[in-house]
Amino acid sequence: MKNVKPSFEIVEPSFGSSFYYSKYQENSNNKAHLWHYHPEIELVFVNGGSGKRQIGSHISYYTNGDLILIGSNLPHCGFTDGSTGNKNEVVIQMKPDFLGADFLSLKETQGISNLFEKAKYGIAFGKDTMKLVGPILEKMNNLWSFEKLLALLSVLKELEQAPDYSLLNAQSFSMEMQVQDNDRINMVFNYIKDHFLEEINLQHVAEMASMTVPSFCRYFKKITKKTFTRFVNEYRIVHASKLLAEKQISIANVSYESGFRNFSHFNKQFKDFTGKSALQYRKELKSIVK
Repeated sequence: MKNVKPSFEIVEPSFGSSFYYSKYQENSNNKAHLWHYHPEIELVFVNGGSGKRQIGSHISYYTNGDLILIGSNLPHCGFTDGSTGNKNEVVIQMKPDFLGADFLSLKETQGISNLFEKAKYGIAFGKDTMKLVGPILEKMNNLWSFEKLLALLSVLKELEQAPDYSLLNAQSFSMEMQVQDNDRINMVFNYIKDHFLEEINLQHVAEMASMTVPSFCRYFKKITKKTFTRFVNEYRIVHASKLLAEKQISIANVSYESGFRNFSHFNKQFKDFTGKSALQYRKELKSIVK
């Protein structure tokens, strides 16, 4: 069995800076392929391409790039891989109080404080905001520390005013999610990530979490606001969405390669999750995904 030990990531600020900044070419940011968490708030800009969003109990497929803000200790997985097709990726990680304990209590920064509060649920920003702040995030790579800080503040100001955003997790998710729960939930998330193509035995997963099946099912739903079965099915459907966009294989093969053994069950789950059939989904993606 693959190692599913959850990952607590230790983040060191960039040299001469109060926060961490890194710009990766294409899909070279492969260190975050496991579900992991850290106390730092994380801002991720994926320039172009398509791939999976995996944040808390939310899983979805993005196209034509992505801009995400992830709150403190919210478990998440990497956004790019060998088939994403992005030009580059910018990752910024900052402690909630990286500018001092009182900075966010100023009248001028109240909006940023509210932004960080919403980030507890994970925020996905729309294409207009992405076009606005994406170039700033990329140019930060060539700035000195002070100018880099000013640029980050300007980006955070734009994000807190952005009208085109959506919260990815239920608003009760982060309130239920305590740091001590992260290791157990991350272990389960990583197991699903590594084994979703197989039959997943609920008894085995419950034993991994040192729980009975009924206790585990109650615990998982309390934390994620989803049943375990629904979460696994959503993971498989998002993988199917990725295959529909990236591979010219039959829909029956997409179903099989996403972990579904029953084609009619796949069709029902896909339509329930996306609101459209797999064939319709593929046709609509052809215009925006190469």
